[in-house]
Amino acid sequence: MAQMTTNLSSDRCYIILRFEGTLMSLQQWLSLPVAELLTRARLGVRLFPDIQAMMEHFARSMADEISSNNAKNEPTRWILPVGPVAQYFRLVEICNRERISWKNVFTFQMDELLDWQGRPLALDHPLSFEGFMRRQVFDKLDAAVRPSPDNTHFPSPFAPDAISEKMRAVGGIDTCFGGIGYHGHVAFNDPPISRWYKISPDQMRDSLTRIVALGDDSIVIQSINSSGGSSDLIPPMAVTLGFRDILASRKIRLFLAGGERHRAVFRITLLGDPTSDYPSTLLQGHPDCVMHTDEATARPIHPTLVWGAP
Repeated sequence: MAQMTTNLSSDRCYIILRFEGTLMSLQQWLSLPVAELLTRARLGVRLFPDIQAMMEHFARSMADEISSNNAKNEPTRWILPVGPVAQYFRLVEICNRERISWKNVFTFQMDELLDWQGRPLALDHPLSFEGFMRRQVFDKLDAAVRPSPDNTHFPSPFAPDAISEKMRAVGGIDTCFGGIGYHGHVAFNDPPISRWYKISPDQMRDSLTRIVALGDDSIVIQSINSSGGSSDLIPPMAVTLGFRDILASRKIRLFLAGGERHRAVFRITLLGDPTSDYPSTLLQGHPDCVMHTDEATARPIHPTLVWGAP
């Protein structure tokens, strides 16, 4: 087991981890060879040769899950992200071509951006998650296979508990799909960074759907991905599912497609002790959670000033 402590004996801070009695510095931890990393991992891991292959698997596995459940006349119940999103374009193509019906699919969006007053964005706003899902996923499916609007659910800042009640009404979640943020957020369960209060791991694990202010790092990463680096264009709040609903899912499948920014958090999630400072570590202990990424993201980390260096 790994234990994380901080050594403050000098003017610099060093993170020390203990693996089964052996002390390791943060740098030793991050530079572990991939084979050793996988041996020590506390979650399931699947590596792909590149991001394209991973996203193809993402889409194919979603289509196959619907198809398998349809053959058994059983529903498919998902928690879905907007980030990553590349899988959806391929998924729509597969389902239209193979006539895979979504008529018995129930979707629950894991989060949604809000404006500075905690109000939803207009559906035609370019950063509306609901607008994206409706325009680029549900409406792109052929009418014959498209899900009923009554089966597609989005968290509301005005009725935060409603989406959890709807999950329970359909029998719970089969699979939660998602990504992991730069600082370990799952959905918008950002690490609570404050000098005035702390959120314990148990509190975070039991968290409910709620309105949150985005962490600074989430705003920066969102701006790089969505607005050319302009943080002023990023809505500063969100409504997010809490960890209680995520951890209640029968399966959790996470996909890290961000390249360099995902290299450290990939290793922290797999090896670090559960902590609300990196919420993704709270997935440890789930009976069926698998992280997916490419071989480049999984490779050891060695600090360098040369971008793209191994």
